[in-house]
Amino acid sequence: MHTIDSPGQTPITLELGRHDLQAAVEDGIISTAQAQQLWSRWSASSSTSTSTSALASLQGLPEALGLPALGGPGFNFTNTLYYFGGMVAIGAMTLFMTLGWQAFGAWGLLAISAGYLVACLTVADHLKARQLPIPAGILATLAVCLVPLIVWCVQQGLGLWPPGGPERYSGYHTHINWRWMTLEFATLAAGVLMLWRYRLPFMVMPIAVTLWYMSMDVANALMQNDGFDWKFTRDVSLVFGLATCAVAVWVDVRSRRAQQPSWRQDYAFWLYLFGAIMFWCGLSMRDSSSEWAKFAYALINVLLVFVGAVIGRRVFTVLGALGVAGYLGYLSYRVFQDSLMFPFVLTLLGLGVVALGIWWQRHEDRINERLSAWVPAGLRG
Repeated sequence: MHTIDSPGQTPITLELGRHDLQAAVEDGIISTAQAQQLWSRWSASSSTSTSTSALASLQGLPEALGLPALGGPGFNFTNTLYYFGGMVAIGAMTLFMTLGWQAFGAWGLLAISAGYLVACLTVADHLKARQLPIPAGILATLAVCLVPLIVWCVQQGLGLWPPGGPERYSGYHTHINWRWMTLEFATLAAGVLMLWRYRLPFMVMPIAVTLWYMSMDVANALMQNDGFDWKFTRDVSLVFGLATCAVAVWVDVRSRRAQQPSWRQDYAFWLYLFGAIMFWCGLSMRDSSSEWAKFAYALINVLLVFVGAVIGRRVFTVLGALGVAGYLGYLSYRVFQDSLMFPFVLTLLGLGVVALGIWWQRHEDRINERLSAWVPAGLRG
C-alpha cells in the first residue's frame, strides 16, 4: 500500500504490485528500466516513507494517475554530458568540417563518411540493446547527419553536381543555394527511415533542421529568374514554419495516442521548436507602416503565449512574450516617446496581467475545461 500526499488534496492510497508496473510499461507511461529501478527500490525497504518517495520519483506522477504522458529524458548531469558530447561530435562532421577534408577527394571522403555512418549505427544498436536510449539516439542522429555529406560525395564523384554552385561541402551549413535540395530530400528520407527503425526522439532534430534549411533553399530556387528578394524568402519561411508546426501537432497527437512505449515519446519537440522559430521570424520581419498591422502582430504574439500554455509547449510562450515585448518597446520609443503617462499605463497593464494570473489560478480547472473544447483531443491535458 502506498499513500500519495498532494498539497490541498485528500491523500490517495494505492495498492501497487509488479503487474501494475508492467502495465505502465505496456501503456508507455514509464520505460522498462524505470520499472525495474522502482521495483528494486520498493523491494529494498518496507517503510512507507521510502515507498512514497520512490513513487514520487516516478517520471510524470500525474500521468501515472491517469493523465496523458509522453516519455522524455530528464535534465541531469549524465544527460547533459550525453548531449554535450553528442553535439560536439555532430558539429565535427557538419558545421566544423575543415577544408583539409577536401584533400581526400569525393570518393575518399565518401569512404570515410560511410564508415562513420556504419560505425554509428552499429554502436547505436549496441547501446539500445543495453537500455541506453539517449546515447543510442545521439549516435543514430549522427548517422542521419552524415547522409547529406554522403550524397554530396556521390554527386561530386559522378560529376552530377550542378555547375555554378558551392564546390565545398562546408557551404551546406552557411550558404543558401537551391543545389542543396537533393541533399535535403535525401536527408529527410533517410531520417524518417532511421527514425522508424530506432524510434528515438532526438533523431527528429536533423529532420527539423533540414526543413529549416529547405525553407531557405526552396525560396532561392523560386527566385532564379527574378533575383534575390528577402521579402519573398521571409514569407516562404513563414509558410514553412506554419507547415512544420502543423506536422508537429499531427506527430504530437499520434505520439500521445500511441499504445506502444517506443512510440509514446516526445517526437514533436524539435518540430515545434524549429517550426515556431521559422514562423515567428517570418512574422516579425514583416514591416508595415500601419499601426493596426503592428497591433495585429502583438495580438498574434499574445495568442502564441496562450497556445504555448494550453498545449504545454514553452517555445510558443517564449516567442510570443518576445513579440509582445518588442511591440511595447515600439510604443515606448516611437509612439509614446514624449508621453508622461505611458510608463504609468504600462505599469497598470503589468499589474493587471498579474491580477489576471491570480484570477486564472483560482478558476483554472473551469477555464481549462472550457479551453479543452477548442484543443484537439490528443493534445488535451
